Amino acid sequence: MSGTKDFCAQWQQFELPSPCRHLLSHCRSLVFPANREEILKMAMGGKKTGTFEVSYDIPGRGTVVEATVTACKNGLSVNYTEPYMRRRDPDCMYIADDRETDKSRFQEHFPDAFDSIRQQTFDWLVRQELVVTLFTIGSFDENSGQGAMLIAPKNAGFFVGGLADLQGMIPPDNVPENFRVRSVIYLAPTFRHTHCNGKQVVVHNRLPDLHEIFSYNLYPGPSAKKGIYGVLLAIGEDEDWPTLHGSTVQVVTPYDNITTIMHEGASGGGKSEMLEYVHREEDGRLLLGTNTLTGEQRFVVLNQACQLNPVTDDMAMCVPNMENADGYLLARDAEQAWFVRLDHIRKYGTDPHLESILMHPGEPLIFINLDAVPGSTCLIWDHTEDAPAKPCPNPRVILPRRLVPNAVHETVEVMIRSFGIRTPPCTREKPSYGIAGYLHILPAALAWLWRLVAPRGHANPSITDTEGMTSEGVGSYWPFATGRLVDHANLLLRQIRATPKVRYALMPNQHVGAWKVGFMPQWISREYLGRRGLARFYPHQIAPARCPLLGYAFNSMQVEGTPIPLFFLHPENQPEIGIEGYDAGAEILRAFFIKELQKFRQPDLDPLGKEIIACGLDGGTAQDYENLLYDVFS
Repeated sequence: MSGTKDFCAQWQQFELPSPCRHLLSHCRSLVFPANREEILKMAMGGKKTGTFEVSYDIPGRGTVVEATVTACKNGLSVNYTEPYMRRRDPDCMYIADDRETDKSRFQEHFPDAFDSIRQQTFDWLVRQELVVTLFTIGSFDENSGQGAMLIAPKNAGFFVGGLADLQGMIPPDNVPENFRVRSVIYLAPTFRHTHCNGKQVVVHNRLPDLHEIFSYNLYPGPSAKKGIYGVLLAIGEDEDWPTLHGSTVQVVTPYDNITTIMHEGASGGGKSEMLEYVHREEDGRLLLGTNTLTGEQRFVVLNQACQLNPVTDDMAMCVPNMENADGYLLARDAEQAWFVRLDHIRKYGTDPHLESILMHPGEPLIFINLDAVPGSTCLIWDHTEDAPAKPCPNPRVILPRRLVPNAVHETVEVMIRSFGIRTPPCTREKPSYGIAGYLHILPAALAWLWRLVAPRGHANPSITDTEGMTSEGVGSYWPFATGRLVDHANLLLRQIRATPKVRYALMPNQHVGAWKVGFMPQWISREYLGRRGLARFYPHQIAPARCPLLGYAFNSMQVEGTPIPLFFLHPENQPEIGIEGYDAGAEILRAFFIKELQKFRQPDLDPLGKEIIACGLDGGTAQDYENLLYDVFS
């Protein structure tokens, strides 16, 4: 046994769940890492240079290399040997207990009873050299009673380091005497091959006093990150508050006015990008878009962008006293580090602000799905290839908040909640749901519907491939929740009703009609909303969008005196689309809403929620939604 000597000698005195106590008492060897430096050394198998293979013996197959870890100047580059493991499988969660859930139960999909698999997992772990870390869940403090533990094979040090960065590690020489483990992650990568048909599988087992997570894969997305997200959502179900799937940023104008925006949405919806400074062309201009048919480009000049103070990147704990914020939404970060996607960084100079942090960090970082050689600087635009000339769409870095300039560590009052959606190109010949303009204002009731249907969107880079337009599920966090859809729908509606001063917006990315726009709509909208703040909207400024599900569209928008072309605000004015193509796309969007809203028509749904859904199914207007909840013109 190694690690901090005092804790190694005294861990038996702490109150631990019996499975954990048995594993720690009987395993081959046990390490409690003293600090992050020790974990990163472990991730390289004790080597300082070169490459370390994370491999396991699989019965009937021999040694299987799951991942390689390469020591670089700016951190560790982790690469999975199998392209499937480089993105999160959206259907990887299974529930093992008999509590209420709308999720897939383990026994419905696998031949063996989970009690047997659970014991086999413990039997496998007890034969391993183990590493154990302690942490708190979300942003709870160490005395909250929301303690957690990771038990993992020692050679999976990069996974241990990723979790330690994401949730923060309690040093073993500073564990409070009243520390209690309320959740535990058991990492057993071999079970992906021996019991799960090679698939990513994460099993949640909600016992009366312990939330167990069995992680049968080495990609940290479904377990080290989203697994803990599931624990937070389960706590929120019991205590009536949610952890929202959104990035949050304080936008500080050149005149020192602050507007706090939370940007929600499915994976790929622009959450991390909301924290990035606007990307500029070589001459400093902003590229509003490129016409996919004609090649025409439109630019705008923005001499001084707003300052950004990041608050959350992906998981925002909305604390229980949300009604005591004078009508705003209270939120704080649920993570200690951010799982930042780098697929849009394809050459040097794309995002100098982010590049300067990652190329020369104050301490080694953990990079995932980036091609690097030992001793080099891991370049964030060198994405690992899934196949020749086919870069992995999900390169990542785990970026500790302490390394992010101007990061806000306190609870903030959210004034605007935006929702992001990846949209495909739309033309008259090939209509699609890519009919949203640069920015839409949503009535609160309609904003709730968007959080119910949560479109996963076009060409999602973060998850394995899906066909057509699909839903990420209620809140856009449903893939990580363990309970019932209707309970979370009610929780989100209560939250919206309790925060009447919050305004709601919709921001597409990738395409606006026939124009390729990337993430420029949300960057431009962030600058616009930051400058105007919560000033009242007047009827001449915004008008009902032609598609009622898009709320209000802008009749005009200016940023620092430069107008945004009208066809970016009302895509039906694009000649490549016209009214015919727009209406066909609107029907696609409407059909999707009708399909997804059906699953929420349950007896337990809040009566107001039933009225709002009925309004959506009946093709209600923007004014109809306003009559049900709040007025955007107030």
